[in-house]
This record gives sequence, structure tokens and C-alpha cells, in this order.
Amino acid sequence: MKTPPESKNASANRLRGDLSASMIDGAAFGGMVGFGETYIAAFALAIGLSEMASGMVSSVPLIAGGLMQLASPLAVRILRSHQRWVVICAFAQALTFVPLVIAAFVGSIGAGMLIAVVSVYWGTGLATGPAWNTWIGTLVPRPIRSRYFANRTRVSQACVFLGFLIGGLVLQWQAALGRGLIAFAVLIGLACLCRVVSAWMLFKHSEPIPLPHNMRSISWRRIFHHLRASSGGKLLVYLFAVQGAVQMSGPFFTPFMLKQLGFTYFELSGLFSIAFLAKVVALPAWGRIAKKIGARNLLWIGGIGIVPMGAGWCVSQHYAWLALVQAFSGVLWAAYELAFFLLFFESIAEDERTSVLTIYNLLNTTAWVAGALLGGAVLYHFEMSFHGYLVVFALSSAGRFVALALLARVPQLVVDSDEMSMRTVAVRPGAATIDTPVLASLPDQTGSEN
Repeated sequence: MKTPPESKNASANRLRGDLSASMIDGAAFGGMVGFGETYIAAFALAIGLSEMASGMVSSVPLIAGGLMQLASPLAVRILRSHQRWVVICAFAQALTFVPLVIAAFVGSIGAGMLIAVVSVYWGTGLATGPAWNTWIGTLVPRPIRSRYFANRTRVSQACVFLGFLIGGLVLQWQAALGRGLIAFAVLIGLACLCRVVSAWMLFKHSEPIPLPHNMRSISWRRIFHHLRASSGGKLLVYLFAVQGAVQMSGPFFTPFMLKQLGFTYFELSGLFSIAFLAKVVALPAWGRIAKKIGARNLLWIGGIGIVPMGAGWCVSQHYAWLALVQAFSGVLWAAYELAFFLLFFESIAEDERTSVLTIYNLLNTTAWVAGALLGGAVLYHFEMSFHGYLVVFALSSAGRFVALALLARVPQLVVDSDEMSMRTVAVRPGAATIDTPVLASLPDQTGSEN
């Protein structure tokens, strides 16, 4: 039976509407990250909290996101819709900016309260990831996925870049006039508005398959068996080790630059920009290289390449040198992330993806927080001194080097080269990370490449 022309036209119109709404969602989400998420650690310092508190705000709240994700599969089943869960969490995440705007106007907020608010921010944000990935896969036809998601990712990345570049300029301008907190209030308010727009666009999407018939959960027992015995599991163990090592230093680069080196907000955003642009420029080239040498070999290039990046900050603190370190970091993180995504998604069955991503990201954020707490303990031992920061940066590089022993355990995985572009970009905008590589359900960790 032929499909009536009216039905074809309605389906085509619905698809165009979904694609447009998703593109706007990606752009608005990027704006939220650029205006708001990027500067949370800097906001903590500006409002009078300590360097240690600033580092903890950038790391500890992520465990809330990992834990909240555990509710995602159950919530999707209760609501009988991936879309409803994603939209509820997106609007809730937008609301988390409200107490931060109030705090900026009032001029004070306790460290515990700030960590609690940011924990809800990460919790609601990360909880959308697995469900969003499953849902968006039912909306975008396979023949156009690669091109569409590539364009969507570029738009989102451009908005992240513009957000933190404009944010740095505004903060620099207003701080010079003694109105730094007012500038933070404006930027956080813009981030809130961006997320509201993003959530509304998610609401405007259609949902042709609210609950896929083959959706199934997997047990913790099976996950741990997977980590011990399978190729994908061994890959994840390596990633967890790298994540912990990187986060020993990652949360403390912003306080180091602002407090120890005395950088301006404009200089801070400049280093962010260099790393971000280097990554964006390098990704297409690494994609071509991956097709020639294989994703596992590319992972070795990235894994070895990121080892000295933390220690690079110990060599010199001259701005030109750090800019060079950032540029190399962006290029090498691009190789690492691309290779990891290509290999990881080959090891997950589509009907298990929501459940696997949920449990994976809990383990991932646990490694993230554990690394940050260890780095914080070292800094505390050295009384937050300049020398203490350098020790943490060096230890971070040492941890990445030790983790290479785990990479040697990862066997060759076969990746379909025709799927490379789609599998790399068919994820939430959060995959475009600046600080450390995380999976699709983690939003952008925009910060210093190291």
C-alpha cells in the first residue's frame, strides 16, 4: 500500500520541525555552558570563597549527577517517555541558576550552599544524557545522521566559544569598574535563559517511539563482569584511571590562574579559547587519521600525548608558554576523545545503551571526584601554596603515565569507518569537552586543557 502524499508531507514537515528544534536546542545548550558553567569556579572566587572551595565546586557536585542518573531508566518507564524525563530535567536545570543570580546580587553564598546548588545543576543535567541519546536516535533518520549531527555539534561548539569569550570580556570590563559580581549575575542570567530556550525546544520535539519495545536494563553484576572480561570493559578501566589522574589537577587550574598567577578574566578566557579552537580544528584531521591507522592506534597517540600536559604548567607560567601548552593540549585531547568514542560505542548494544551509559557515568564521575579529592588533599597538605599546585600538576601527569599500563590491556576493536563521523558527534553537546573526555551524557566541562 502506498503512503498517501498528505502523510508523506506531514512526516517531512514533522522531521524538519524536529531537526530545527534540535539545532536550536544545541545552540542554546552551548550558550548555557559558555555563559554559565564555564565560570562557576571563577564565580566562587569572586564571591569570596577559598581556592579549595572553588576547586571542589568544579568537581565534587558531579557525583550527584552520577547518582541521579541511576533514576533515569526507572523515571523513563514511569513517565513512559524519554522526552518527558529530558524536558523535566532540562527545566529543573535552568532553575538552578536562579539562586546563583540572587547570590551574585546579594554578594554572598556559603560554600556548602554553592556546592548543593551546583550538585542539583549537574544532577539534572547529567540525568538527561542517556535518555536523550536513546530518544534522538529515533528522530534523526540514519542516512542524514552524520551530516546533521556534525553541523549540530559545530553550531553548539560555536555557541560555547562565543559564550565564554563574551563572558571573559564582560567580566574583565565590569571587574575593572568594580562591578564584577553584577557581571556574574548577568552572565548567569543569560545561561539560565539559554537553558530555558533549550528546554522549550526539547518540549517542541516529537517522540515517535516514547518507549522502545526492546529497551532493557542490565545489572550491576553484568557491568562489573564486563569491566573485568570484555574489550570494552578494559577500555573503560583505562578511562577511569585517566579521569582520576586528570582530575587531580583539573579543578584547580582556574584558582591557580586567577589567584596564584593573577591572570585577568580576559587572559583566562583566552587560554580557554586556545584549547577549544585547537580541539575543533584538529578533530577532522584526527578523523581522517583514524580511518587509516585505526581507533586503537589513535588512542595510543592521544593517551601518550596528554601525559605531559599537566606537568607543562610546571615548566613555566609565562602566558605565551601556557598558550602553547593549551594549543597542544587541545590537539591531543581531540585525538584521545575521538578514539575513545569510536571504540566505546562499538562495545555497547543499542538496546542496552541507556542503562549502560547510566551506570558508566556513575563510575566515571566517581573517578572524577576521587581524583579531585586526592588533588585537594595534596594541596591542603602544602597549604594551598604555589609549590603545592605544581606538585599536583606533576602528579596528574604521573598518573596518566601509569594508566598507560591499563591501555596496553585493551585489545584491538573493529570500528566501521563509515560510522565514524556519526558515532563521534551523535551525542549530547556535552561531548565537546574542554577539560576532560566524558561520554555523551556529560555536559561540557569547559575549562583549561591540561
